[in-house]
Amino acid sequence: QCPVFEKCGGCQLQHIRYRAQLKFKTGLVKDTLRKVGGVECRVKDCERSEKEYGYRNKLQLPIGRRNGENAIGFYAARTHRIVKTDACPIHPAWSEPLIKALYNFMEKCGLDGYDEESGAGQLRHIVVRELKGKFLVTLVCTVAEIKGIDYLLYLLDGIFSEYSFYLNLNDRKTNVVFGEKFTLLKGKGFYECSECGIVYEAGANTFVQINEGVRGKLYERVLSLVGTNESVIDCYAGGGLLTAMLAKKCKKVYGIEIIPEASSCADRVRVRNGLEANMTNICGRVEDYLAELLAVDPFATVVLDPPRAGVDRSVLRAIESQKIGKVIFISCDPATLARDVGILTGGLIETESGELVKSDPENGAYAVELVQPFDMFPQTKHVETLVVLIRK
Repeated sequence: QCPVFEKCGGCQLQHIRYRAQLKFKTGLVKDTLRKVGGVECRVKDCERSEKEYGYRNKLQLPIGRRNGENAIGFYAARTHRIVKTDACPIHPAWSEPLIKALYNFMEKCGLDGYDEESGAGQLRHIVVRELKGKFLVTLVCTVAEIKGIDYLLYLLDGIFSEYSFYLNLNDRKTNVVFGEKFTLLKGKGFYECSECGIVYEAGANTFVQINEGVRGKLYERVLSLVGTNESVIDCYAGGGLLTAMLAKKCKKVYGIEIIPEASSCADRVRVRNGLEANMTNICGRVEDYLAELLAVDPFATVVLDPPRAGVDRSVLRAIESQKIGKVIFISCDPATLARDVGILTGGLIETESGELVKSDPENGAYAVELVQPFDMFPQTKHVETLVVLIRK
């Protein structure tokens, strides 16, 4: 469906029928667990997405300059070369008028996209998140003030019925999208939503799963894996949606999240849903707080939903040393998932030099009880995977 498929690095599987994509991803998870982590186990069939296209609730576009012209699009695979695009079929219909409006704004106001080599140009990224028909729009810039910004807001008024608009300052030479300073120019900055009986909110820098339908299936499955009398430690908790869902069911739940904005969202979710008695949010690194919480509540179930880089080795050591009974992994990267699961199941061991080498999983502390892929990202090679580990 996309005219720049095979040029853009976003999608890899549009040439494959959807049923075959699901089969491919099931095999991908199984093979990666075996090859990377030394983990031999049954993998359930990949859970499908009801939407094969138009499923993403977040659009993140680099803005650059190429051959003397502004370029808005996506990076080519394994490069930072922008492939210009007018629309993206895995995003909702609003992506097309948004891109058109941004080109219009840049031309009328004499603004340039960012050149990574020279550092020239004022605009670096446009990031839009949709929350149940409400939108958070962030324009990432190299300068604190952008001329003609009211004209962009005028154009956005014709695209979004309700939205908030931020300017984000990122003047560093870095691959990180956002800088630290967000300036709210329009709207309330945060929006409320409801899911599975929980009222939650999100801001421009709050992590929310990008496929609402699959997210609901995934979280419902996680809830089915914990009991009402259990304590749970939710690591990499984001804005607190899953933490609150767990707290509504379980005896005691702790959420650990490093991003202050997301942790503040989680605090408001806690109050708004009347969960003050059994939901505790901690703003900080998981590696700094998990061992401390496990010392207080050694029988807690640990939920790990890390970024693509996976779980810090010290976190895995804390889980092993405290003899946690159940570990629930949610991962968007099969390779780092296989590495981390391999360490806990004994398929991988760490040498004195810190190198990971294959070993006999019979000697591992944990056994794999469940592996269930979820197709959070149709048309792409990426897959979300749920893994449940039980202490031997």
